Amino acid sequence: MTRLDTDEDEIEASRAPLMDHLIELRGRLVICVIAFVISFFVCFYFAEPLYIFLVKPFAAAAAFHQSVGPHGHVSPLDLILGTAGLKPLPGVDGQMVNLIYTAPLEILFTKMKLAGFGALVLSFPVLAWQLYRFVAPGLYRNEKGAFLPFLFAAPVLFLMGTALVYFVMLPFVMWFSLSQQITGGGVSAALLPKVSDYLNLVTALLLAFGLCFQLPVVMTLLGLAGIISSKVMAEGRRYAIMAVVVVAVVVTPPDPISQIMLAVPLVLLYEISIWCVWLIERRRKREDDEEAGKDIVSV
Repeated sequence: MTRLDTDEDEIEASRAPLMDHLIELRGRLVICVIAFVISFFVCFYFAEPLYIFLVKPFAAAAAFHQSVGPHGHVSPLDLILGTAGLKPLPGVDGQMVNLIYTAPLEILFTKMKLAGFGALVLSFPVLAWQLYRFVAPGLYRNEKGAFLPFLFAAPVLFLMGTALVYFVMLPFVMWFSLSQQITGGGVSAALLPKVSDYLNLVTALLLAFGLCFQLPVVMTLLGLAGIISSKVMAEGRRYAIMAVVVVAVVVTPPDPISQIMLAVPLVLLYEISIWCVWLIERRRKREDDEEAGKDIVSV
């Protein structure tokens, strides 16, 4: 009996009537909803410290901006280390970062939006595991082994993207915004962001970078499915770079710093994707050769 026959028998043994699948789907959806609701209330309880945590890149940029003045310069490394808490922020007359809100319930809705975003991130392991458990019976044994690593790679890559936003992009974006303030000639235009607008900016950047950093996962899965090959990816590199630039322009704020900081990592991730797909093709060819050798010996 070949490996393919064994896999077919395993799939056949796991077949179930449609109603059983619907009942199982309902149960797993209930678990996902419960996990999300619990995570939502936990994040809502800690919404204030979570928001303060998200404001720290703005605070670091504001502290350095106040210390050097409107036309001064600061080392990018100092800005990154200050945001990470590895370098003390310069104190300037005890000034604090000021954000405003203009609607009575804006703070409440902002906390709820932050809780929803945090709940999605916090409950993701449960959601991903329930999804895997639902589709696993329909996968071959080798497909199960190939699918599991992506459950771990996806959140790791998402965290890498969000870390790049928090420690690198946000401080530079806020520094750039602060440097655009106007003072002089009897005119003062100071940056006073709304709490909701700042959260919208942060969550948009976190989601954009976190999802874009899934590129190696998506391309590798396409390679596993035989939809794309490393040769096609390599030959279409120039078009892929053009697409990356377009994506960076669309999903980031309209400033060149954000766009460059997203485009450069995505190009690197695309190159990593080509290498991953090539490794899959090499392993598949080796397995096919071994299978062909076994068939010849059995004959």
